[in-house]
Amino acid sequence: MLRACRLEPVERTPVWLMRQAGRYLPEYRAIRDTVGFMELCKTPRLAAEVMIATVHRLGVDAAIIFSDLLPILEPMGLDLEFAQGEGPVIHNPVRTAADVARVRELTDIDQLGFVMDTVRATRAGLDASIPVIGFAGAPFTLAGYCIEGGTSKAWLHTKSLMYTHESAWHDLADRIARAVSLYLVAQIDAGAEIVQVFDSWVGCLSPDDYRRYVLPHSRTAIAAAAKRVPTIHFATGNPALLPLLREAGGSVIGIDWRIDLDAAWKIVGHDRAVQGNLDPAVLFADRDTVRRRTQEILARAAGRPGHIFNLGHGIMPHTPVENVLELIATVKGG
Repeated sequence: MLRACRLEPVERTPVWLMRQAGRYLPEYRAIRDTVGFMELCKTPRLAAEVMIATVHRLGVDAAIIFSDLLPILEPMGLDLEFAQGEGPVIHNPVRTAADVARVRELTDIDQLGFVMDTVRATRAGLDASIPVIGFAGAPFTLAGYCIEGGTSKAWLHTKSLMYTHESAWHDLADRIARAVSLYLVAQIDAGAEIVQVFDSWVGCLSPDDYRRYVLPHSRTAIAAAAKRVPTIHFATGNPALLPLLREAGGSVIGIDWRIDLDAAWKIVGHDRAVQGNLDPAVLFADRDTVRRRTQEILARAAGRPGHIFNLGHGIMPHTPVENVLELIATVKGG
C-alpha cells in the first residue's frame, strides 16, 4: 500500500475499501446492537477492535480508523447528533454571515483525543505490514454540513451563503481548513502512516466554483500532512474536478465510478497515484459480475505503478459479504 502511494512497483495491486467496517458485516451489527454510533466512535478500544476484526475478516491491505467526518465540528461549537435513522443532524446550523462568527477556531485537538487514541490502538493491534489510514472531511464538505444542518440533495443553503456572502464563506472554510490540518497532523503523530481527505459532496460544484470557493481551503487542509505522509484526496460526483483536486494536493487522487479509471489517471497525470474505482452497487450483482468488473478496472490500470484498488465510494448497507470477499480475492489473484 505505501509503495503504491509512492508510485513504486508492487507485486500486486493493494486493496482496501471505504467504509469497510460497516453495517453489511454481521460482526459490526452485533456490536451496534449494544452501543450507539457516536459512543462507538468515542470508545477507542471498541473502535479499534471493529477495524482490526474487519481487516482480519476481509484480508485488506490497509486499516482506515473507525470514526466519522463530523466529530471535529463539536469542539468548534456545532451541536451534533446522530439521530436514529436520520443520519447526522446539526441543531445550530450556520445560515447567515453573522452565524460564522460563532464557529470557534480549533487551536488544539484535546477534545478529539479519542480519535488519536483510536489511531494508536488500531496501530498497536495490527501487523506492521498493514498501514493505518487517518482521515478527515474536506473543508467544503464539512462547511456544507455546518450550513445545511445535515445532508442535502442540492446544497442550496451552502451555495447561497457562498454566492451572496463570499467573505463569510471564505472565513468559515478557512477556519475549517486550519482545523482539518491540525487534526490530520495529530493523527500522523499518533501513528497514522497515510491520511485521506474526503470531499464527499463537492461534486455539486462546477470547476469554476471549485477553483474560486474551495481549492485554496483544500490546499490549506492537506499541505502540512502532505509533508509527512502519503495523502489521498478523494471527491465524488464530478470527474471534471479531477485536475483541480490534483492542484489542491494529494499524492494519491481518489477516483469515483463516474469515469473510467484509465481516463481519470490520464487527466490526473501519471506522476500521481490513483485509488478506485468500482461502483459500490456492483457488489449487489452476482459473483461472476463482481469478478469481471473488478478485472476490468485492473486491466485499465494496466499494471502501472501507483494503483490502489478501492470502490468509487463507501460500501453500502446490506452489501453481500461474499461479494466483498470475491472482489478482494480477485484483486489479490490479479
